[in-house]
Amino acid sequence: MTSEKSYRIDVHHHIVTREYLAALDRVGIRKTIGFNFPEWSPQISLDFMEQNRIRKAILSVSTPGVFFGDAAFAAELARQCNENAARVKSDYPDRFGFFAVMPMPVAAAAVKEAVYALDTLKADGVGLLASSGGRFLGDPDFDELMSELNTRKAAVSVHPNIHPSSRELKLETPVPIVEFVFDTTRAAVNLVLTGTMERYPDIRWILAHAGGTVPYVAMRIEHYPGVRKNAPLGPIAYLKRFYYDTALSCSPYTMACLQKFVEPSHILLGSDFPFAPASLVTEEIREAYSDYHIFDETTRQMVEETNASALFGKSGVRK
Repeated sequence: MTSEKSYRIDVHHHIVTREYLAALDRVGIRKTIGFNFPEWSPQISLDFMEQNRIRKAILSVSTPGVFFGDAAFAAELARQCNENAARVKSDYPDRFGFFAVMPMPVAAAAVKEAVYALDTLKADGVGLLASSGGRFLGDPDFDELMSELNTRKAAVSVHPNIHPSSRELKLETPVPIVEFVFDTTRAAVNLVLTGTMERYPDIRWILAHAGGTVPYVAMRIEHYPGVRKNAPLGPIAYLKRFYYDTALSCSPYTMACLQKFVEPSHILLGSDFPFAPASLVTEEIREAYSDYHIFDETTRQMVEETNASALFGKSGVRK
């Protein structure tokens, strides 16, 4: 049973089924970004949610996604993942929603899966990796999918991936520390500068991890020569349209920058559970929303619940 005090809505919460791990194992993938996959089940998530007063969580498949060079495998795995997530939502309709994973970068297959997931499975939106197959969101080859998502006014959660170029840098720094946030930043900027945000204004984008470094570099982007060619309102106007989740980013430093950059209505709570350990997320939530006083009371309520309710419907997830 949900505690009466559970009210938060978590828009960055991952699903890691045994079927998904078995499929990855068949193609030789047993770790992600250098770490073992965490143990997960609906009950593990529910226990975590009770501990952190989370009423609802929107599930998504994290990195490495479903595409590993074989388009047919990606389409089959995406369908399996989405049907599994839909079953979890059906079993716990008051506790879970889900973003459907797409077999990107195969845009035609992604369009087909998006239609099925949104119409038949009643997904709450679509989850896309910032880069896939070496290409970033905003690539013109993805326009067919963007058009479909725009028509549906879909919510799209953008999660970082590891671009091949990041692996070639030969840095000792673990890739989640900087390369992850740069992947998100590159995708967001590319969506603006290619005109994707201008052409498809009704997609409701959510950037993971406070947008990577987007708020910090926004002014550099705004004043670079020629950037208004495909972004006639100026890049910052489009960057402010994104929603930004707080996953692994709820420090007073990051949130101070983010709150100066976007309206409080565009900040959403995210946990990154179970890839982020429960103890870490619990500490972050406690410090961010209580001890550090990062948000005033009105903004805190918006971030924790009302913004997501407005984005996904009164219930917090799409019916």
